[in-house]
Amino acid sequence: KMGNAESNAYQNHLSRFLPEEQSDIDGLFDTLSGSSGSSGAKNAKAAKKTVTLAALQAHTREPLPEAMTARLYHGMKSIDLPGKSAGLSEQIAKEQFVIFMSNLLKGNADEKISIIMRMIAETGGPLKGKQIQEFTEDLITSVVHVLSYRKELKGWSLENTRDSSSGVKALASELLSELKLPDGTKPVGSQLLETSFDQSAIEDWVYRVPQISVFLSVVIRQGLHVLHSLPDQTNDILNLLPHCKGIKGRGVVSLLDIPAIIYINSHLPAEMQHKWQLLFSSRLHGESFSQLCAHIVNKGPCIVIIRDLDGFIFGGFASHSWEVKPQFQGDNRCFLFSVFPTLAVYTYTGYNDHYMYLNHGQQTMPNGLGMGGQHGYFGLWIDSDYGKGHSKAKPRCTTYNSPQLSAREDFTLDAMEVWAVGDAPESAGRKGKKSILDVDPQAQALLEMAGKSRQSEGLREPVEEDEGDD
Repeated sequence: KMGNAESNAYQNHLSRFLPEEQSDIDGLFDTLSGSSGSSGAKNAKAAKKTVTLAALQAHTREPLPEAMTARLYHGMKSIDLPGKSAGLSEQIAKEQFVIFMSNLLKGNADEKISIIMRMIAETGGPLKGKQIQEFTEDLITSVVHVLSYRKELKGWSLENTRDSSSGVKALASELLSELKLPDGTKPVGSQLLETSFDQSAIEDWVYRVPQISVFLSVVIRQGLHVLHSLPDQTNDILNLLPHCKGIKGRGVVSLLDIPAIIYINSHLPAEMQHKWQLLFSSRLHGESFSQLCAHIVNKGPCIVIIRDLDGFIFGGFASHSWEVKPQFQGDNRCFLFSVFPTLAVYTYTGYNDHYMYLNHGQQTMPNGLGMGGQHGYFGLWIDSDYGKGHSKAKPRCTTYNSPQLSAREDFTLDAMEVWAVGDAPESAGRKGKKSILDVDPQAQALLEMAGKSRQSEGLREPVEEDEGDD
C-alpha cells in the first residue's frame, strides 16, 4: 500500500494539472508502460506499472535526439519517493513520472533544480561548466529538432535558414555567460568549462535565464507529445519563434539560424514577437541603397541583418518605422546584436539618443543607414554608396555599449536582409502599388510569348501569405 506521505505529495503534484491535462499525462504513462486503457489505473496493480529507458527511447526515437531522451530518463529516475531506496530502481514509477512533469512544467526554479542537476549529470553534485555546456547545447539542439519534426517552425525551416549547428553553440555560450559563482564573478572561456558550480549557483542561473525552463518545456511537450495543445501554453512558448512571412518559395536562405531567431525574438517588445515579414533581401532586390530605402521606409519596426565579407553576421532592431530625414529617430527599445561568431544583444545605455538614422540624397549630412554612436563613428553603419559600411565602436558604442560588430572596422557588405516585426502599421497599406504587368495583362502575355523574363517580378513586394501557409 502507498504510504500516506507519498500519496499526499503525489496528489499535490497531480492537482496542479487540469482534469484534461491529467488524462493526457495518464494516457502517456499508460502508453509508455505498455498498459492499456486507464480503467485499471485505479487499482493497486496499475500503480506498479513502470516505464523503462527502452520504452522511453522507443517513444521518442524520431522527435528527440537520443542524448536528450537519456537526460529525461535520468531526470525522472532522480525523483526520490518516500519509503523507497533512492535510485535503486532502473524503472520509472507513475509517481516519479507525474512529479517530474509537475516540477518541470509547473514548478519554480527551486522545484526544477534537482531534476535539472540530474539531467546534466546522472551523479548530481557540483557540476563542471563543461557538463552544463553539453546539457545546454543538447537542449537547444533538441528544441530545433523537435520543432522541425513536429512542423512547428511557423514558416521557417532548416532549408530557408542558416545551418543551426554554429547557432546552437553560440546560443549555449551566450546563456552560459550568465553562470555566476557565489562571489558574483562570471568565469569565461576555458576557465568556465573547468569551474565547478554547486546547486545554488545553477539554481540562480535557471532562475535568471528563462530560456532554460522554456526550452525544457518545449522538449517535454513536443518531444513526448503531451500537453502540447492545451490552453495553458504560456506566451513565452507561444512566441518562441515568430511566424515567418515573405520567404516561402523564393529560394532565399536567411542570414539567420533558428537559435538566433529565437534569441533575438525574445528581446523584442512582446507585441512584436508573433510575426516577422521579409521586407528586403539583397539577394532578391539587388544591391542598391535606393532599393533598400524603397522597401523599408514607413514599414513599422524592423530588424536589419548584415553579413560582411569576412562572414561576421550582425545587425540591429529599429523600434520605429524608418524615415528618411537628417535627424536621429527611434527610442530606447532599439538594440544592436551579433549573430556570428558570437550571439549577443546590446541594449541602450542612456548615454545618448542616437538610436537610428536614415538619410539619402542630402548634400550636408551623411547619407546612409546608421544605429548608435555618432556621425562617422556608428555602432552600425551602411553607406548610401551601397556595399560599404563601418562599425566604429572602440572600445564600446556609446548608445548601446556594443563592441565592434564587423570583422574589420570598415567592412564590405556581402549580404543584407530587413525583416518587419509585428503587425504592419496602417500607413503601410499596399493598395495601389501594382506593377505595370499586373495592370496590363496583355503586356505580360506579350512579354511571355517573346520569352522575356519579367524583370520586375523579383522586385515587387511579396504578396502577404495566408496564415494557413505556415
